[in-house]
Amino acid sequence: MSQSAFSFRAQPAAGAPSSAGRGAQSVLAIQGVWRGTEISNPSVAVVPTGWALLDRELPGGGWPSQSLVEILAPQPAILEWRLLGPALRQVSERGGQVIVVGPPRQPYLPGLQQGGLDERRFVWIQAQTPAERLWATEQLVRANACGAIIAWLPQARPEHIRRLQVCAQSCQGLVFLCRPEAVRVEPSAAPLRVWAGLRPDWALDLHILKRRGPPHARPIALPSVPGALASVLSPRQLHPGQLPGQLFSREVPAHAVGRPVIALRPRRNPTLQ
Repeated sequence: MSQSAFSFRAQPAAGAPSSAGRGAQSVLAIQGVWRGTEISNPSVAVVPTGWALLDRELPGGGWPSQSLVEILAPQPAILEWRLLGPALRQVSERGGQVIVVGPPRQPYLPGLQQGGLDERRFVWIQAQTPAERLWATEQLVRANACGAIIAWLPQARPEHIRRLQVCAQSCQGLVFLCRPEAVRVEPSAAPLRVWAGLRPDWALDLHILKRRGPPHARPIALPSVPGALASVLSPRQLHPGQLPGQLFSREVPAHAVGRPVIALRPRRNPTLQ
């Protein structure tokens, strides 16, 4: 009677993770690796943005350290202060220096003080040329000696952003790069990119263009009244978009007076003919 050869395959015990599952867990344990369908949970320190709605959509729940954050805006040095103000206040309260490089407009110190920023911990570097702004930003990131860096680099190329991202991985402070919205279509090594615009009723319109996690398609409305206006504006002024009438209409009249001009023809006197 011939003997048949049988092969047996060991079955994992019920509830025991498979080798593929164990492999996936070991890969996810590596720093900088996350599932594409989930928001990553980085091991670096973060600073809350000041808006709980925005914190829920950012990896770690705030602005990350050891990483670049790109802020794109239609006009420079207008919305960036309102967006970053709550985080800069926290950095200042903790004793960190806030350094700005090459802002296109002079920072309004009384407004920053009203927002809680300590002027003794505020440094403004006047860098005129793109090369000077890029050099100063890189030296500050490498030095790792300040709580937050805000640099306006409208002409930085992708290779410059990549080099700054490599340097930022060893920087414990926040690093924000303010750039024009035209670079939205360009590649960037910054792990976090956001676009900031305006909405009615003093709100900020924020789009998360890139994050370590799934794409974020819906915009975020952030209530943001500049400075101390919230204490002096009436409820109607806080919500001007809800006022009736044409005062806040977005439609532009065809004429300066807001109505068509009627052409008048001179009448002829028949007795003079």
